[in-house]
Amino acid sequence: MDYTKKVTEHLAERERDVVRTSLLGIAGNLLLVVFKAIIGLLSGSIAIILDAVNNFSDALSSVITIIGTRLANRKPDKKHPYGHGRIEYLTGVLIAVIILLAGVTSLRESVVNIFKPDSTNYNAATLLILVAAIVAKLLMGRHMKKVGTKLKSGALVASGTDALFDALLTAGTLIAAIVKMIWDLPIEGIVGTLISVFIIRAGIELLTETLNGIIGTRFDKELTEAFKEKINSFPQVSGVYDVILHSYGPSQIIGSAHIEVPDEMTAKEIHRLTRSISAEIYADFGIILTVGIYASNENDPEIRAFKNKVERLIGTYPEILQMHGFYVEGNAVTFDLIVDFSADAEAVRNTVNDELTKLYPEYTYYIVLDSDYSD
Repeated sequence: MDYTKKVTEHLAERERDVVRTSLLGIAGNLLLVVFKAIIGLLSGSIAIILDAVNNFSDALSSVITIIGTRLANRKPDKKHPYGHGRIEYLTGVLIAVIILLAGVTSLRESVVNIFKPDSTNYNAATLLILVAAIVAKLLMGRHMKKVGTKLKSGALVASGTDALFDALLTAGTLIAAIVKMIWDLPIEGIVGTLISVFIIRAGIELLTETLNGIIGTRFDKELTEAFKEKINSFPQVSGVYDVILHSYGPSQIIGSAHIEVPDEMTAKEIHRLTRSISAEIYADFGIILTVGIYASNENDPEIRAFKNKVERLIGTYPEILQMHGFYVEGNAVTFDLIVDFSADAEAVRNTVNDELTKLYPEYTYYIVLDSDYSD
């Protein structure tokens, strides 16, 4: 299977979808900028004028999304052998910062407006345009988030989230306009302040989530469980361990996993098995996988009985999450331990080794520490 060709085709199709959705966002936002700027100037509403400026920043966000996506889809090179996909995370950070700045700007103007209300002149036409703007932003925001989630584009999701916040901000302006027209109460500043605080909070959450993608977080439990279930469906495999997945952008995951197989398998059989696993994992999950091997000789009843004894001992340590890769060859016993991050892994390994040596001195133990990378 030509993985490179499949990845290239997938990225090209994804780029087209992201760019198409972003261009739709740019066109919609620029139309809203024009309408809101005109209405804001005619009515004398600083809130509507700020809303127009915010729509212009949304159009800018979509431009950033397009540029980021195109840069992220550049082919791997010698300096960047894993591609440039992580540029999209930086794009998401930039858009999150734009949301934060919009929220801070709106908060500042809203607070000033509380103490120095503007002289506004709303009418029915103004209300209709605000309603239309809210509907347009809701439709744009939902569409962008839906496509962004499907394509795993953090930047597009951020742009969609920003559009939904704009709909909320415009809704606040609409409420303030209605209150002003009916009761002649200037509440634009109060409503704007409340909404601005909400936008700032959401912007911080979005920024944190995007930064976590750059730092590296645990993959979704459902994905890793489905991933393991697929590999375990091969009859020769008796266990899947050490699943490590690296994200090089939202659409490219490279990983590795160890499988446990009978030690009597030949190199030719292992070659055929690991090739099949890699092909099916890519077809089902889009993950480029390298497969490692743990040999198992548990068909020997004595070895199986001894492993059970070791497992019972390991079970008395609550900080040990898993033992795997157990193999006995002569008087050498090898296995791996996964120790909870909160514990001193080296100390735990030494304690286990000392206890096993005391109980079963006829063996020499080689214990490897693994990290708890995935569920």
